[in-house]
Amino acid sequence: MPNSHIIGTGSSIPKRVLSNSDLETIVDTSDEWISRRSGIKERRISSKKEKESTADLATRASLKAIEMANVSPESLDLIVVGTVTPDRQFPSSACMVQKELNAANAAAFDISAGCSGFLYALSVVDNAISAGTCKTALVVGVERLSTILNWEDRSTCVLLGDGAGAVVVSAVPEQGGILSTHLKSDGHLWDLLYSSYRNGNSHTPETLREIDKKPFDLKMDGNPLFKRAVGYLSDIAREAMSHNALTSEDVGLFVPHQANIRIIQGMAKNLRIPMEKVYTNVHKYGNTSSASIPLALDEANREGRMKTGDHVLLVAFGAGLTWASSMLKWVL
Repeated sequence: MPNSHIIGTGSSIPKRVLSNSDLETIVDTSDEWISRRSGIKERRISSKKEKESTADLATRASLKAIEMANVSPESLDLIVVGTVTPDRQFPSSACMVQKELNAANAAAFDISAGCSGFLYALSVVDNAISAGTCKTALVVGVERLSTILNWEDRSTCVLLGDGAGAVVVSAVPEQGGILSTHLKSDGHLWDLLYSSYRNGNSHTPETLREIDKKPFDLKMDGNPLFKRAVGYLSDIAREAMSHNALTSEDVGLFVPHQANIRIIQGMAKNLRIPMEKVYTNVHKYGNTSSASIPLALDEANREGRMKTGDHVLLVAFGAGLTWASSMLKWVL
């Protein structure tokens, strides 16, 4: 069977930076409180004035990944986008990206798996390549969580941001690439993190009038969600390492979902991983849900944090509840 190699990475973020100090003028909070509880210093917020729709951000990230991979959009067989904030209920964001790329030969669809969406999408593409039904694919994680936030809820609005990340995956006969993917979910716990229809018009701060608001608000039960996140991320990471007969010492870099620095530190402690081997950018972007892993992976790649032959472990946890992992042998 062919092996699934990541041959290009890309990312895209909105222009507007919303700092913790900016949030102090919007909601009852402080830079010290946000930093201590989450590790976040700022996040990016999309604007209606800029060309920063979900499809726009996804397309920009995709173009960078395609350029690095040195492939043409016409060579793509499959486009899979992980997102919970599409521009429209239908058509899919993937079809809109397909149009912008002019990737006429690709089948395109979205996956909704909360913050695990990118790894779920990566698993679908890996399986398609293994089955021989796909040779070159584009996998995207993209979100505009600012569009579903209650800006009067300081427990959630300070944590989230917008962005996109993408990878090109190709069928290659040589060993390496995606060694395994592992997916889990528990629908019994859906009410720990979900969106609900707004009751009437929600408050939008004057400084954020350019946000393209959707008729939903994000709701989160933080304390139990935190405990589940640390436990499930640790478990799914162990499963990936065990499946590939590896230990944490064999992994060159861990790229976790960037939800909260305390969750990441808790997982690292459970797995006895030094934080020097854990890539984090949560301080710059906050929680970007499906976008967080591919955005972090692209930055780590462009910073030279991974070399050919390194084992790289990706882990995510999100609404559903869902959680996932993927073990890579880096080939770029």
